[in-house]
Amino acid sequence: MSQIKRILLSLHLIFCVALLGNAQIRLPHIICDSMILQRDVPLKIWGWASPGEQIVLQFNGKKWSTKTGADEKWLINLPAMKAGGPYTMEFSGKNKVVLKDILFGDVWLCTGQSNMVHQLKVHNITYAQDIASANYPQIRQFWVPTTTNLKGPSEDLPKSSWKPATKEGINDFSAVAYFFARKIYQEQKIPIGIINSSVGGTTIEAWTGEDGLKDLEEVRKIIERNKDSAAVNKINKLADASQSPPATSADKGMLEAIKWFDLQYQPKGWRKFYVPGYWEDQGMRDLDGVVWFRKEIEIPAAMVAVPAFIQMGRIVDADRFYINGTLIGSTGYQYPQRRYTVPAGILKPGKNILVIRVENSNGKGGFVPDKPYSLQANQQSIDLKGEWQYKVGEAYRPAFRGGPFRIQEQAQPTALYNAMIAPVVQYGIKGVLWYQGESNVGNALTYKKLLPALIQNWRAQFKRRDLPFYYVQLPNYGDMRYQPGESAWAMLREAALETLKVPNTGMAVTIDLGEWNDIHPDDKKDVGERLALIAKRLSYGEKNLVYSGPIYKSSTIEGNKIIVSFEHIGSGLKTRDGESLSQFEIAGADKKFVWAIAEIKGNQVIVHSPQITKPMYVRYAWADNPVNPNLYNIENLPASPFRTDR
Repeated sequence: MSQIKRILLSLHLIFCVALLGNAQIRLPHIICDSMILQRDVPLKIWGWASPGEQIVLQFNGKKWSTKTGADEKWLINLPAMKAGGPYTMEFSGKNKVVLKDILFGDVWLCTGQSNMVHQLKVHNITYAQDIASANYPQIRQFWVPTTTNLKGPSEDLPKSSWKPATKEGINDFSAVAYFFARKIYQEQKIPIGIINSSVGGTTIEAWTGEDGLKDLEEVRKIIERNKDSAAVNKINKLADASQSPPATSADKGMLEAIKWFDLQYQPKGWRKFYVPGYWEDQGMRDLDGVVWFRKEIEIPAAMVAVPAFIQMGRIVDADRFYINGTLIGSTGYQYPQRRYTVPAGILKPGKNILVIRVENSNGKGGFVPDKPYSLQANQQSIDLKGEWQYKVGEAYRPAFRGGPFRIQEQAQPTALYNAMIAPVVQYGIKGVLWYQGESNVGNALTYKKLLPALIQNWRAQFKRRDLPFYYVQLPNYGDMRYQPGESAWAMLREAALETLKVPNTGMAVTIDLGEWNDIHPDDKKDVGERLALIAKRLSYGEKNLVYSGPIYKSSTIEGNKIIVSFEHIGSGLKTRDGESLSQFEIAGADKKFVWAIAEIKGNQVIVHSPQITKPMYVRYAWADNPVNPNLYNIENLPASPFRTDR
């Protein structure tokens, strides 16, 4: 070895030793000021420091001491504590770290996809009063920022903080999680912590640890491939190269000397369009591109000189909204409801020009029906439904793709578990709330294996064989069909129903809480409170509480009738609306289902049809969006959809 290399190596070693010698106590991001720790169970407090460093924790008048291992990790075990606080923790080593305002209570891990993500601010009209009155400093949420890891479990979450459910932070709370926590807090009177680790548009495979997917050979191959960064980068480079180059924008509305939203623009060649509606249904066949919409409205003097509020339902996909030439709001994707504030001074007495630039690259573009479309100011409202004008700004040419697709990390198996669940498996929790499934509707048969596998995987990682796991069965969604048929959403709901066989699980039925035209229904309070019912019964011991609607138990055939029995009948069965039972189907050996006559007899339902003389199978609410499924128990909880022809 040359003299220069020896000197460089010595300097490198000295530098590394200096770094180790100066290492300081570092805590996981979830262990921070204002955290809520799980009551009544022994707890782990962990972190990092230099190897061999003595770590002392002073807490509640006592001291604990440990040494950092060669891997720079340390761990302190705390005894169980009753609910209460606030407490302070002081960590001492080569530096000192002090955490304040610590509470002990119950901590719930709330996870899944977008319907668990959806924050109260997204539903601030429906829940305006709940938001305004929120003053629960002992309900706190730790929001986990979205992150991924393809190689394996991460040691820490991204930086975040615990926020209380008070005026300053309530808008950022998951709506489902908040209404769950509020119900539990109001009755238990103890601090409630929410760890919200959820990401929109994600599959259950992404939330499952590697051990939970070991029985799926193709998935295992993907996991191994993804651990190789070079292989992932190669696939992504090939995918990028195979795409047609992005075309320069040819939107005439933005290229002309006077833009189409400008007040000086004089419209020519515009056609009629009726809002709400999709442009493919109004003469623009198979058009992906940019369409501009324009409307002149008369505004009374009483509505100007004050802030106004626009509701434009939902727009597919992206929009930019102009009033009198001024951009007042924009949204980049289809799901959020369009709610824009118009500053005072934008509106004028008399004629006003509304212009919307809508961009859509796939499927039907336009304005989703059965949503609010209005302009409101000074307690007056103008209906924005009806006749508008439109003009196409640009028609996209079809994109060419001849190679592989990019690897989207959020969609990869284990990617979200590794980064957003694994770092908290040492953190004490009361249980899990799960709201996911929309992204797995196309593989419901596999989901029947995946959901129990995820539960088993998480219980193993948290080292809690009985970890409570309460989940939401998907609500009604999509077009209503008035004849019996097959349903991917019903299959996914069945997968959830069968998962009740896993011990210490509970399912909130929401077949009555959805919206046909919105995969993110507005009713989040009932979802959260139905989850709270389950927790109150199974986790908080309210033994006489009816916490579920009727669940299919068994059926018998007697002549031309099928007699269906249920669990969770509560005080008895009823129809929600007082009408005859609906959405029951019956079939013989050929499995050709027809609508059936169904009647409540005591605690059973008798199903028959003059068309089926030898019945064998029965279904209930077997559709994406069944038309008025009305079987409930007297406690007003809906029956779960089911079938017997599996």
